[in-house]
Amino acid sequence: MTMSPHPRSATVLTGMYAAEAAYLEAGGPGEVSFDLLAPFFAPDVRLHQADALPYGGVWRGHNGMAQFFLKMGKVWESFAMVEQEFLATGETAVVLTQVRARARATGRELDFPILQTISVKDGRITEVRPFYWDTQAIADACTVPTPAAEARATAD
Repeated sequence: MTMSPHPRSATVLTGMYAAEAAYLEAGGPGEVSFDLLAPFFAPDVRLHQADALPYGGVWRGHNGMAQFFLKMGKVWESFAMVEQEFLATGETAVVLTQVRARARATGRELDFPILQTISVKDGRITEVRPFYWDTQAIADACTVPTPAAEARATAD
């Protein structure tokens, strides 16, 4: 059974995803100020990305989030949230997102799900933890193999 998020969480998340879509449509990182998204995030927000990804690590605060979006913009030529489902209630929302993206380095297109836990307190997002089904496939799509790696792969 699918549950709706807590009304305040739903309002914050719906607003943030709409602002993120507008941000990306307007040119995204490097073209549009992070100020469009900042009101949805607490000043001390933490975003935890899987270390295996080209933008892996923990991104902190508004400056960290702005830097994360810049890094994402360098990795992905396009990154669309095709469909989303809110699965949990309360201060921690769970969001299932189906993504369609194209990597800049390789031109490869991927469709993949992301499950995120998103903490909302006092009307702002305080923490985001995305979980990917296959970080290796995402990292591979974003990386042009070096000649040495290609030689090893053909030798196997």
